[in-house]
Amino acid sequence: MKKIILFILFCLIINSALSSFAQERKKLAQTGMKFLSVSLDPRSSGLSDAVTSITNSSTAMLYNPSTMAKMDRFVDYSFGTTKWIADINYIYGTAAINFMDGQYGVLGVSLVAVDYGEFNGTIVANNDDGYIDVGTYKPTAIALGLGYAKALSEKFFVGGNVKYVRQSMGTAVVGFNQLGDGIVKEYKLDVLAFDFGILYKTGFKSLNFGMNIRNFSKELKYVQESFQLPLNFKIGLSMDAFDLIEIDKNMHSLLVSVDASHPRDYPEQLSFGLEYTFLNSISFRGGYTFPTDEQEFSAGVGFKQAFSDLKFAVDYSYTPFGIFNKVHRVSINIGY
Repeated sequence: MKKIILFILFCLIINSALSSFAQERKKLAQTGMKFLSVSLDPRSSGLSDAVTSITNSSTAMLYNPSTMAKMDRFVDYSFGTTKWIADINYIYGTAAINFMDGQYGVLGVSLVAVDYGEFNGTIVANNDDGYIDVGTYKPTAIALGLGYAKALSEKFFVGGNVKYVRQSMGTAVVGFNQLGDGIVKEYKLDVLAFDFGILYKTGFKSLNFGMNIRNFSKELKYVQESFQLPLNFKIGLSMDAFDLIEIDKNMHSLLVSVDASHPRDYPEQLSFGLEYTFLNSISFRGGYTFPTDEQEFSAGVGFKQAFSDLKFAVDYSYTPFGIFNKVHRVSINIGY
């Protein structure tokens, strides 16, 4: 029975890989609020986001919420920042509580906020410049989530998030009244979005299978333009490759992962990740995703240490982004 399940999972991965080669590299649909697609956790991004089947901390709510059910601590906090392209900055925070060693599941909250900076506002005018300067405006975006994960058995785990998502494009002067004062309008939208995920421990060594769907919501509309959130479906496999050889697992581990994703607005993608950990303390990571327009490989490093019952970790990742600025991510994780 286990061999049949493994064969089916292998076929799903291969089918997604063939589909990614078969399709042209072109946009497939229009989505908005793309900030929801940006990877923020340095460990996950260092593995090129091939983390659908990797057990995780409270940051699992940003990827596959079901993997949070394997959290091995009572409380867990993560805080991080991402210096994105075009001088866009992200910050995030996640926190989770493990009730009665998972007997009642794991409950968590997450927050993602985006700083786009300030922009000069203008409107068309019949003058030499062709416009009038009307000051500056500042777009913002946030996603506030509530997540829950539960182990249904020793091998099967489920989880989900509900997120309040809000994006404001800032205020704009859309005209003038009879007194010459500017008529100001704010362009903003908010919506509830949902994430779902499962994790299955196959029973063969440490081989795990994961699946999740993110950013499911109703259709939205800005003025006259309709769009949907960046819906994404992913499946993945992961395993410690050193399970296949005799080696001290407290000294060395080599996590290997592969994910296949089906975004709404891009052809299918494959992501591969490697994480080598020495003495359960220092980790070196690398990942590769294809096809992409700019981003391809990622790299990262992490350090973790336990002080009695307190666990502390610092992670960093680096992602070249073609013609854009390099992307840097840093996070701190604290567990007890």
